[in-house]
Amino acid sequence: MPTPLTADLSKTAFAFRGYNVTNLGRTRELLAIEAYRGILREELARYSAIAAEFTSKGVDLEQRVESTTETALEHYEESIALVAAVEVAHLRLLREVHQIEPAQSQLYFGYSLGELVALCVAGVFDLTDIIRIPLAMARDSKSLAADVTLGVLFSRGPAFSLNHVQQLCRQVTCEGRGTIDVSSMLSPNTYLLLGQRETIARFKTIMPDLLPSEVHLRITDQRWPPLHTSITWQRQIPDRAGILLETVPGGFSAPVPNVLSLVSGKPNYAPHNAREILRNWADHPQRLWDAVDTCLSAGIETVVHVGSEPNLIPATFHRLSENVQAQTTGNGFENLTMRAISGLAKRTWLAGLLPARANLLRAPFVRHVCLEDWLLENAPR
Repeated sequence: MPTPLTADLSKTAFAFRGYNVTNLGRTRELLAIEAYRGILREELARYSAIAAEFTSKGVDLEQRVESTTETALEHYEESIALVAAVEVAHLRLLREVHQIEPAQSQLYFGYSLGELVALCVAGVFDLTDIIRIPLAMARDSKSLAADVTLGVLFSRGPAFSLNHVQQLCRQVTCEGRGTIDVSSMLSPNTYLLLGQRETIARFKTIMPDLLPSEVHLRITDQRWPPLHTSITWQRQIPDRAGILLETVPGGFSAPVPNVLSLVSGKPNYAPHNAREILRNWADHPQRLWDAVDTCLSAGIETVVHVGSEPNLIPATFHRLSENVQAQTTGNGFENLTMRAISGLAKRTWLAGLLPARANLLRAPFVRHVCLEDWLLENAPR
């Protein structure tokens, strides 16, 4: 008998991963399953054809999957198409093979490219239209990535202010040797920075001016398309995307289920504003922490992670869970159950005595399901 995906879809969120340096995951294993093969091939072919419109060579995502050849930055268009194709295929496999309807869940959200997929599978736009916008910007995104470095700014101790981090970024940018900006807020003590040339190193030298001494900056050697930062302004990517969005069909209905935007971390999509939010998606930092907070406040009990080898969103939840467990051990919380934790916020007299983010105590009780693993474990025999 198949393992239940979730006991209650109404308390479930589907989380869609974005672009990463690895994008194949276990897709080749899924392709090997007869009951799944047709749907996967159909979506891989569909998005291969769309990606080929924006490259000077043919695109064969199925062949890339079968050969287990990961995409590099130079294949950014293929990466975009592969992430989208696999996520769409995962949901179709749930519906058409397992008769599970993801739209009955409480909400969707996605990191970076995953938000575009989430919004479209929630019925606001057709993804085959929307995906053409990041594909149209892919060449310039790759070009900008040539001198962009990723930095992980973190503290093992206190939280620190996003405003202070952004102020330091602007001070470095003002020196005229490249732009640096916050790309993502993973938690109140973890941020991702993207900076041109030596700006990340320069940030490191001046950050003691505003940030606590416990804050550290790890500089990586990976190159990243600088989406969700002001670096995109140098090729007018947000404005050009906004112009393309003007004539995309759809966008006048509310998503079903609700979709959190990582522009804000809140369920802001409405029939009148999807284009405006997506324009801001291009250059605003991804507020993943706020989305996690919103999920916990909404009473989410299960998060289903959609896409190949999801890592960033599960890691964020896992890190929060570990921190909560470490903080509460020895403080009388050890024997609290999920029901007890969920009930705390419902008692208004008690809520006033608890920290403003008491809902974070629920993090260790949230169940996480990696959808590609579940699909493999529950494949029809």
